[in-house]
Amino acid sequence: MFELSLMCPENRVETLSDALEALDALSVSIEDADAQTDAEQALFGEPGMPPPKKGWQRSRVTALYASEALAKDTLLLLQEQDFFTDCQVLGLKDVPEQDWVRLTQSQFTPVEITPEFWIVPTWHEPPTQARIVIRLDPGLAFGTGTHPTTRMCLRWIAQRGHGDHSAVRNKLGRVLDYGCGSGILAIGAAKYGAADIDAVDIDGAAVESTVLNAQANQVLLKAGFPDAVTGVYQTVLANILATPLKVLAPLLWSHVAPGGSLVLAGILERQADELKTAYAPYCQLAISDQQEGWILMSASN
Repeated sequence: MFELSLMCPENRVETLSDALEALDALSVSIEDADAQTDAEQALFGEPGMPPPKKGWQRSRVTALYASEALAKDTLLLLQEQDFFTDCQVLGLKDVPEQDWVRLTQSQFTPVEITPEFWIVPTWHEPPTQARIVIRLDPGLAFGTGTHPTTRMCLRWIAQRGHGDHSAVRNKLGRVLDYGCGSGILAIGAAKYGAADIDAVDIDGAAVESTVLNAQANQVLLKAGFPDAVTGVYQTVLANILATPLKVLAPLLWSHVAPGGSLVLAGILERQADELKTAYAPYCQLAISDQQEGWILMSASN
């Protein structure tokens, strides 16, 4: 297997990706060429705003080919096209054959949220001490329990949800998971007794993933797009990013019931003051948890 790596500007990403797929690429991936630098950009979409861009200002496009000859022929054809202007070749290299399924699975092991609460891929047995388990495999939607923001949200749910289920239901109440991704937070709330749960996302793949994951975990929830959100909730969860969280401040707070809680994640420590300022007209946000440079912020109505 051979990996062809190219650099292209944002306005060429879609055309170049389509061309690579048409020229028999086994897979095509797109990454921010400036990742892990000051020029790194986050891509996201918001309700009522344009959808996410197809790529970054400087995008690294990587295609896998079954043979070196096929990759080289692809490159020759691309270099003759007008749309390849401003693109550049980063390299062509041999990629050793591997059992990609086994390799991927080896990277995802059970994740401890609390000593009794675990996220466990389906190919693993739950730890003996696990009392509450979410079964979740890596997929297209964000949220496998490995990221600090997800773990902090689930820990908050677990802390609110100690005791028997009747007590849990009174504490979590009606739950909204806004920007649900894989649905992991909504599923966590259901595992801790919440009985009326809405999980919404602007990404159709996330909605589908949430439905499938809820079924796999044998919990009941309603998954859909943000326009399905109605009324107020005792618990509003949003694990997104700082910038969309600021934009969504009036919307999210409008859905918090009197006596309810707003829980926000996807926030870096240095962004705490920005979030406090954005939410100041509505509530007083405070840092509830922190881990590996990320923070969890919450407020009560």
